[in-house]
Amino acid sequence: MADLLIELFSEEIPAGLQAPAAQNLKKLMTNGMVEAGLTYANASAFHTARRLTLVVEDLLEASPTVQEERKGPKVGAPEQAISGFLRGAGLSMDDLEVRDDKKGQVYFAKITKPGRPASEIVAEVLETTIRNFPWPKSMRWGSGSLRWVRPLQSILCILSNEAEVSIVPLEVDGFQAGNQTRGHRFMAPDAFAVSGFEDYDTKLKRAKVILRAEERQAAIWQEAQTQAFALGYSVVEDAGLLAEVAGLVEWPVVLMGQIDEEFLDLPPEVLKTSMKEHQKFFSVANPKTGRIERFVTVANIEAADQGATILKGNQKVLAARLADAKFFWENDLREAKAGMGTWQTALENVTFHNKLGSQAARIKRIAALARDLAPLVGADPDMAEQAALVAKADLSSEMVYEFPELQGLMGRYYAAKAGMSAEIAAACEAHYSPLGPSDDVPTAPVSVAVALADKLDTLTGFWAIDEKPTGSKDPFAMRRAALGVIRLILDNNLTLPLADQLTAADAGAGAADLLGFFQDRLKTYLRDRGIRHDVIDACSAMPQSDDLALLVKRAEALQGALATDDGENLIQGFKRANNILSQAEEKDGVEYSFGADLKYAEDEAEKLLFAALDAADKRIQSAMATQDFAAAMAAMATLRGPIDAFFEAVKINADSALVRRNRLNLLSRIRTTCLSVADLTKVEG
Repeated sequence: MADLLIELFSEEIPAGLQAPAAQNLKKLMTNGMVEAGLTYANASAFHTARRLTLVVEDLLEASPTVQEERKGPKVGAPEQAISGFLRGAGLSMDDLEVRDDKKGQVYFAKITKPGRPASEIVAEVLETTIRNFPWPKSMRWGSGSLRWVRPLQSILCILSNEAEVSIVPLEVDGFQAGNQTRGHRFMAPDAFAVSGFEDYDTKLKRAKVILRAEERQAAIWQEAQTQAFALGYSVVEDAGLLAEVAGLVEWPVVLMGQIDEEFLDLPPEVLKTSMKEHQKFFSVANPKTGRIERFVTVANIEAADQGATILKGNQKVLAARLADAKFFWENDLREAKAGMGTWQTALENVTFHNKLGSQAARIKRIAALARDLAPLVGADPDMAEQAALVAKADLSSEMVYEFPELQGLMGRYYAAKAGMSAEIAAACEAHYSPLGPSDDVPTAPVSVAVALADKLDTLTGFWAIDEKPTGSKDPFAMRRAALGVIRLILDNNLTLPLADQLTAADAGAGAADLLGFFQDRLKTYLRDRGIRHDVIDACSAMPQSDDLALLVKRAEALQGALATDDGENLIQGFKRANNILSQAEEKDGVEYSFGADLKYAEDEAEKLLFAALDAADKRIQSAMATQDFAAAMAAMATLRGPIDAFFEAVKINADSALVRRNRLNLLSRIRTTCLSVADLTKVEG
């Protein structure tokens, strides 16, 4: 057994590409080696800004010799077919065997593939991997043909065991594989040799390179928190930024700087966004005031002046960036205090979609729809309409133009500065939500009205112009909008029949089709919450299925009933009754829905079933009237025993035609009673 160590050393790899590239290196190498017969015990990939590393443990030192038996053409086949078989197998006629087969005598060949040394296989697979590496973007440099994300500088590739270390013989576009690497670009730039992974890892750390990304992240976060805590501050968590910064440095040095006083009154979100997007700085907050007052930057070098010069330069650049943000903020505030009319007018010249008009036209539609929805969600119609009219005004602001991710949030600030109510200001921010399955759902009535109107307008508009999602393509995020509507309705327990709303929102002739799209999204959402797909189908087939909150209550109650022995067994009884009845109706050419008469009941079990149906019908009707689906399901489940007893005691196809018809009509009552709660024909089992 041997251990394999590979390092592909290059100029700085973009931070977001490092982790996927390391995994691709691992996948391509291990798959290629296994296909060639080299098995291994474990493989691990690592990445820094300048290197992709792979270590493979307990690799076979040679692939095994393999014998393969290959079936050829029949004896007597055309000479051309036999010759082709011999060429493919690399054999002569003397090497073939003749055996009896179902179709007669057939030629068979035994092919021996000798094993190959690991170094030969690794070299072959690694060259293929390097030349065909799946970078999203790559570049070519110099006179070579090799393409890499950034100029490749060296290849380390060694096999080691207890006895020796050997360099894998490999050359790719002039890069000869070796046993050397380099440390930190500035603090340890000289090359050094390694004898295996442990030696490599240890020497890299001495050369100011932390190989493991998670170790770099932990070091950054711990030191940042320590420095902030010492001054009575706290670092604002940002996992994405932490991962990105850890990919920018090989030896992280955490430095804390101060934001100039003149910028501290900017909204904290503006400070955080500007520092993150432009400088890759972490925000540091004063826990007493909530203000962002300091920042953390991560250098890639231990400076002689403990980072003073680095901090000074960073603060100078940051001040310039924040001066721009302050300029935008102050200009926007003047417009906001003037009522935001100029912004709203500007949206008349912004096209939402060439078939759906401008943003201003869309806003008017949303406002009208929000006004209609307001009574249904407990909001004031005037306030909902006003909120919708200003909710997207910040799209014209300078701040949102610079930082599009702040749309909505800046709208809340500007609406408040314009003297609008807290409800309207909140709706400006919240109406985009929920943006995903884990995003918070607005609960304030005005926010809910505007959020629903925004999403329904998107869905009905694109549906009307036949821009529907297809397969994995959803350029207008309609699945997300539909899920947003579903969550708004369910989380706020709204009674909101969608058919009426889709018609009101002008979905065109496709309103019914769009309702089906909603129900498909609801199925996916409910399946993720553990509700069976057949239960959802059974409830979706019932009247008022466009009332999503009602549908979910029914589905939850049915699933609860099916979880009991009585509920599960009732399904079997119902299906037996329905199957017998359907066959009889098809045979007789009549639908048995005339009503069964107790006076024709001959057996005690038959009479008890009449009584049980009467009692269940009464309880079910009462429960359904109050939408108490759990009670309705429980009442339905009480029929399990009487139905089982009926089938055990009674022959449906009685000798008397009158008794037979009466019993079939009694089965019809079972079907009608059960189907009044849910379409049990769609329940599996």
